[in-house]
Amino acid sequence: MDKILLGTSIAFIITFAAIPVIIQVADKKKLFDLPDERKVHLSPVPSLGGLGIFAGFILACLFIIPLDIASEFQYFFAAALVIFFLGLKDDILVISPIKKFIGQLIAAFLIIYKGGVQIKSMHGFLGIYELPDIMSLALTYFTVIVIINSFNLIDGVDGLAGSLGIMTSFVFGSYFYIIDQVPYAAMAFILGGSLLGFLIFNHSPARIFMGDTGSLLVGLLNAIMVIRFINVADRPGSAFPMTASPAIGIAILMVPLFDTLRVFALRIFNRRSPFSPDRNHIHHLLLDKGLSHSAVTYTCVGINILFIAFAFFARSWGATIIILTMASVAAVGTFVLWYTNMRISVYANGDIKNRPSINSQRILSFRKKALVSPEDN
Repeated sequence: MDKILLGTSIAFIITFAAIPVIIQVADKKKLFDLPDERKVHLSPVPSLGGLGIFAGFILACLFIIPLDIASEFQYFFAAALVIFFLGLKDDILVISPIKKFIGQLIAAFLIIYKGGVQIKSMHGFLGIYELPDIMSLALTYFTVIVIINSFNLIDGVDGLAGSLGIMTSFVFGSYFYIIDQVPYAAMAFILGGSLLGFLIFNHSPARIFMGDTGSLLVGLLNAIMVIRFINVADRPGSAFPMTASPAIGIAILMVPLFDTLRVFALRIFNRRSPFSPDRNHIHHLLLDKGLSHSAVTYTCVGINILFIAFAFFARSWGATIIILTMASVAAVGTFVLWYTNMRISVYANGDIKNRPSINSQRILSFRKKALVSPEDN
C-alpha cells in the first residue's frame, strides 16, 4: 500500500506542478478552445490539460509498477503513448474522425493482442458464457472504442470528466487492491492522483480543459480496468468474488457509457456520423434545465454512484436483469429530462422554430458585454 500511496502522490504533484506551466504556455501561444454554439464555455480556455495528466500518470507508473512482474503494462503504456499523441494532435491541429478512429484501433490492438485485455465470456448475460474467438475479439474492440470515446464525449462541463474519472479510479483501485491485483490497483490510484491534481484547475470556472489528450487517455485506462475487473471479479478462488461482474462493471461506467451509446444511436438514426458533434449529451440537457457546471457534475457523479450501489447490492439477480433494469431506468430518466426541457422551451404559441439555443444566447450576451465581434472572439 505504501508504494500505491507514493505513486498516487507523485502523480498528483507532477500534474499539479505542470498545469500552471501549461496554462502559461497556452496563453503565450494562443492555444485555446474557442467557444461556439455547441460548447458551454463563454471565453477562450486552454485545452492541453491532458499533457499534465499524462506526465503525472506515466512517470508515476514507470516509477512504481515493476514491468518485470507485470509485463503486460509495457503494452498498456505503449497504447497510452499512441492515445497521447493522437489527442495532442487533435487538440492543436484537429484531425478527422476517421484518423482518430484508426489511432484508437491501434491502441486497442496493443492492449488486446499484446496486453491480453480481452472479453472471453459474457458471464451469464443473456444466458451466454464462453464466446468464440471472433465474437470475443469483436466485442472487445467495440467495448474499448466505446469506452475511450465515452470519456471524450462526456468531457463537456467543467470538472465532469475528471470527477467521473476519479470516481471510477477509486472504485476499480479499491477492488484490485482487495483481491491483491497490486499493479492494477496502482494504475487506478495513480490515474486518480493525476486527475485530482488536474481537477484543482478544472473546477468551475475552469482555467484549463483536459482536451482529447486527457479524455482519451482516461477512457483507454478505464477500458483496461473494466475488462480486467469483469474477467477476475467472479473468478473461482477470488478474495472478493462478485457475481454479475459485467453488470457491476457497466454500472461503474454507467453515466459516460450510456450517454455515449445513446448519442451514437441518435446520430446513426439521423443518418449522421456517430462522431459528429451536437448538443444532445446528458450534460447539455442538465445545463438547459438551468443547472450550473458544478451542479451538473455533482448530479452525474451522484447518479453514477447510485447505479454502482444498485448493481452491487442486486448482484444476486444476475447480470441480465441488472443491466436491463439500469438501461431502462437511464432511458426513462433521460427521456423525462429531454421532454421537460422541450416543454419549457416551447413559446407561448407553441412555436420553437428558429429559436437560438440557450448556449447561443449566453455567447451572444457575453460578446455584447465584452464589446467584441464574433470574429474577435
